[in-house]
Amino acid sequence: MHRPSAEEAQQSLRDHVVTKATEARLRRGGLIDRDTILNMLNDRSVVRYPMGVRFDAEPLRLAEFACLEALGDHPSAGFCLYIHPEFEPVDDLLPLLIAYYIPPVNYGDVATHVESELFGATLLGIDVEEYYKILCSVADSVPPAPSPDRPAPTTPSQP
Repeated sequence: MHRPSAEEAQQSLRDHVVTKATEARLRRGGLIDRDTILNMLNDRSVVRYPMGVRFDAEPLRLAEFACLEALGDHPSAGFCLYIHPEFEPVDDLLPLLIAYYIPPVNYGDVATHVESELFGATLLGIDVEEYYKILCSVADSVPPAPSPDRPAPTTPSQP
């Protein structure tokens, strides 16, 4: 019996990621908008375990636009994707941000940034390099967290 090498296993995973993203895209007529991606989170043929979205910057690190947190010890307990509230009103961007985090939910720690980029780009029907550049631009646009040493600016008082 042939035991796959690490490279073969990795390629198999990547092929599976692309297949799942392609199937999900085709089942939705190629249109993945805000409502579609949010509804897709409940489709277990696309997202293996429960995943919710919350617009909250509290758990994010500097320059993070989102982070995924497990809700329990087993993936079946679900996940919460925290997205910076700055992006809540940006309907066109949400599918790109959310799609990136589906592979870690589905495949756990074996999913790397490569699988996340492949899935997101394939799901949205764009080139992987273009998808990567958009995500980098989003990360660069994340507003800095307020510093306790630097108070928020105030409006000067009127005499």
